[in-house]
Amino acid sequence: MSEPPTTILHITTESGWAQAQAAGELRPPSLAEEGFIHCSTAQQVEATANRIFSGSGDLLLLVVDPSRLNAPLKWERATDVAAEFPHIYGALNLGAVVDHVALPEGADGYVLPPALRG
Repeated sequence: MSEPPTTILHITTESGWAQAQAAGELRPPSLAEEGFIHCSTAQQVEATANRIFSGSGDLLLLVVDPSRLNAPLKWERATDVAAEFPHIYGALNLGAVVDHVALPEGADGYVLPPALRG
């Protein structure tokens, strides 16, 4: 990877985001199970959503500014895909979430919202 992106994305649900806001931080199950929070770049998120969440219904993308993270961020190769993904090694502090955008599931799957294309 030449230069890291200025934002990364985390896929969650409306209820997951509401729980994070109530708790003051996001701690998805992957943090306890794998030790990190899965994230994607804008270029990776459609394939990730369609591969992992197909049939789950509408989702939510948290737009995260890596420079605002309290926890370490590491770029690591995914075991099932030949690409490096951003992983947050700790809870996602809400101050690092700069936006959230709906990710509706359409007939052809998930498509990156126009606001996040760049």
